[in-house]
Amino acid sequence: MNLEDFNFGQEFWCGGKRWRCTDVGSRVVVAISLEPHEVVSLECDPTGPAKHIERRYITDDPAWLNGPPYAVVEEVFDEDSLKACSLTNIEMPDDVPMTDATQ
Repeated sequence: MNLEDFNFGQEFWCGGKRWRCTDVGSRVVVAISLEPHEVVSLECDPTGPAKHIERRYITDDPAWLNGPPYAVVEEVFDEDSLKACSLTNIEMPDDVPMTDATQ
């Protein structure tokens, strides 16, 4: 896809994951992943000083995708990673470079 193909709120695919566009700049697109994600929380353990309880779980609760601001990280897609994006879930050829957002 090209930069001009993106609009705020548009869903697209990249790296086998579904994304939602949260901003379109002059050279980049910013998006959040719509895939289930891991939540990590730390709580103080009242039974002892400096003890923490760590809880981890996977969620697909849509409330995490409300924003801005978003509770999930926004990823930046530059001109190279935009080439790996599509409106449908398709496999990209091996010669398209992968970035952190597309892996």
